[in-house]
Amino acid sequence: MTEFWLISAPGEKTCQQTWDTLMTATTRTNNLSTNNKFNIPDLKVGTLDVLVGLSDELAKLDAFVESVVKKVAQYMADVLEDSRDKVQENLLANGVDLVTYVTRFQWDMAKYPIKQSLKNISEIITKQVTQIDNDLKARASAYNNLKGNLQNLERKNAGSLLTRSLADIVKKDDFVLDSEYLITMLVVVPKTNYNDWQRTYETLAEMVVPRSTNLLFEDQDSGLFTVTLFRKAIDDFRLKARENKFMLRDFQYNEEEMKADKEEMTRLSTDKKKQFGPLVRWLKVNFSEAFIAWIHIKALRVFVESVLRYGLPVNFQAMLLQPNKKNMKKLREVLNDLYKHLDSGAAAIIDQSAMDIPGLNLSQQEYYPYVYYKIDCNLLDFK
Repeated sequence: MTEFWLISAPGEKTCQQTWDTLMTATTRTNNLSTNNKFNIPDLKVGTLDVLVGLSDELAKLDAFVESVVKKVAQYMADVLEDSRDKVQENLLANGVDLVTYVTRFQWDMAKYPIKQSLKNISEIITKQVTQIDNDLKARASAYNNLKGNLQNLERKNAGSLLTRSLADIVKKDDFVLDSEYLITMLVVVPKTNYNDWQRTYETLAEMVVPRSTNLLFEDQDSGLFTVTLFRKAIDDFRLKARENKFMLRDFQYNEEEMKADKEEMTRLSTDKKKQFGPLVRWLKVNFSEAFIAWIHIKALRVFVESVLRYGLPVNFQAMLLQPNKKNMKKLREVLNDLYKHLDSGAAAIIDQSAMDIPGLNLSQQEYYPYVYYKIDCNLLDFK
């Protein structure tokens, strides 16, 4: 279970007392959650107007940064392809797994100096994560183009014998070249028709060179045969071959063209390998940066909302709960009982949430008498 509830409640006589009360209600008797203190430093409060405006801005910023965190994580999974089982070990924050980072959260004073105003800190985060988002788009576009071109070439080398590249199959010696009268054709023959081919190919048209067929390659269904004939017999031969389920493959032996295809394949494959390592490293570093920024936004939101709800001087305890999955509903009830005295309006919403009142979506609102934000560390769709 990687879902956390980040909550705050006002300090009773002391913040420690608030913490002890929560621990008694949720862990000491009924094992509803695993709890950690969530340390938020003494940030600059500013004016009430600024806090109200910032509350809305931080909600939007929270959603944006979460989307960037998920995009970077998902792209890491896409890039690692067959090694998707290794994605989680690459999704770290400050070198530790996400659960450890969140449960041991410490404000990064160097990145987000607390002497700055709350507005400035949010702008620092906005700028930082917008840059990550833009860089990701550019890097992903370049890598995806390269990967797409390589996949197109690989598909050409692995499709049906009627369409696939023959650069690795045919050799110069397989063809009669530079003849005014003769031409070597390639024919795709179903495996079930091999005997028919050997028995009839010389008689499908006039002027087929006897004993000129060779099997060059087979896949699961068919074989690729050569046959040599006079040029003027091509149309007759093609028609009769099709009637017998033998398909002529339009192909002209061109050594330069095939060499160019092979070289392009090698170049793209080499480029992909060269870009892979630096790209994964970039994703690791910037996932960490974006995730850290996201948790700092959660801290900012808790601070702003706690001051708006509980007033000044600043006196609240932020707490991180990891709910026991089986007891989430019970945990919510215990928290509501514990804190309903803080906001009678929220208590009314909670009481009504079970009722289906036409025109009201109260049951869908996540509003509680205490400050509450969810943090979900499970960031990948495929998991």
